Amino acid sequence: MFSGIVEEMATVVAIEKKQENIDFTLSCSFVGELVIDQSVAHNGVCLTVVKLTDNTYTVTAMKETLERSNLGLLSVGDKVNVERSMIMNGRLDGHIVQGHVDGKAVCTAMSDAGGSTYYTFHYDFDPEMARRGYFTVDKGSVTVNGVSLTVCNPTADTFSVAIIPYTHDNTNFCDIKVGSVVNIEFDILGKYIARLNALSK
Repeated sequence: MFSGIVEEMATVVAIEKKQENIDFTLSCSFVGELVIDQSVAHNGVCLTVVKLTDNTYTVTAMKETLERSNLGLLSVGDKVNVERSMIMNGRLDGHIVQGHVDGKAVCTAMSDAGGSTYYTFHYDFDPEMARRGYFTVDKGSVTVNGVSLTVCNPTADTFSVAIIPYTHDNTNFCDIKVGSVVNIEFDILGKYIARLNALSK
């Protein structure tokens, strides 16, 4: 489980395709604190550490993960938002994030908000998935590339988020522009409520 509070940006230093899987090797400041089998979220995708060196670690993404997320678009040198799993006696500064990305969205607009920036994202709308809680609500939570954010101006297939300068500078929102593909995870609470509602009918 994660909180959506990104610790830092890791740098992709190597990419190796192994049949339908891809191994990503990255560097970041907390490599020395990692252990094999540890969970780390990468742009919101929970992946397991499978290899360690003095200054890098490696994770493996399988075919389904690559199809559902933007990890398959990564290149050497790209910056990835990373977060280690939550410590259960800590503060939940973001919201409950599973690290199970629901799909991809595309940035369709950016606008100034008096020092901050509004980003609008479009995702493929599926009525059946919406009935199961895969949607956004005004002032609700959504995870974009692993960042816990508050939704504004949602429609059936779009939503906007306001990014303050600190978040822009300390996550890979600094690289997002119109046309960029991001990972999104809808709020797990909405999914449980939708499921409960379906079972009660």
